[in-house]
Amino acid sequence: MIQLLANPQRFMDFSRWAAPILAAAAAILLAAAFWLGFSVPEDYQQGDTVRLLFLHPQLATVGMFAYACLAGSAFFGLVFRHSLADAAARAAAPIGAGFTFLALLTGSLWGRPMWGDWWVWDGRLTSYLILFLVYLAYMALLAAIDDEAKAARASNILALVGVINLPIIKFSVDWWNTLHQTASISLTGESGLAPVYLAPFFLSMIGFLMLFGSLWMVRTRAEVWRRKAGALAVQLAGKA
Repeated sequence: MIQLLANPQRFMDFSRWAAPILAAAAAILLAAAFWLGFSVPEDYQQGDTVRLLFLHPQLATVGMFAYACLAGSAFFGLVFRHSLADAAARAAAPIGAGFTFLALLTGSLWGRPMWGDWWVWDGRLTSYLILFLVYLAYMALLAAIDDEAKAARASNILALVGVINLPIIKFSVDWWNTLHQTASISLTGESGLAPVYLAPFFLSMIGFLMLFGSLWMVRTRAEVWRRKAGALAVQLAGKA
């Protein structure tokens, strides 16, 4: 990925075929996940709402992963002055914000029957809402400064500061007393999910990650073309 960010032409050549492949793979995996998800039996406690298990955690994870990608791109743009890294950071923001909003929405729909309310101000939900607000602040800052170089620098700094919130979201359920459940799946321990739910859960997770990857490449390509068009317009105006 670092090499792709360091060489715009290499990225454009790679993403030209990688983006549609990722999109097709995402569509297949998500179709399989949702088909299996609607085929599994209801949970004895949650009933049909358990099917949000194949949507909400994945959206929440991708929202955080997208921010990590944004912050990583911002770091390379800020430190190494790679224009493609700035473009990648800018491209990731609206996609990540969209996933984060959908995670908040589906979480609210799940929370209503489980907790008796659409929203509770516990550590996980509040810190995740802050993530969404940081996305909005990043995009607002980009739009507020006319000079693209200054806008990129200021927004990249904001993106790096916002990284502090990611571990807070992750460990909030362990640090504070919260209604939000702890992780159902652990890499070091046994799964808290019934085996019948594991396949659609992981298929959905991989599918949404691939979908983000495809959308990110497409938006980054669009940002590269926008900048090329802007540079060409300036060049033609200088010759006029």
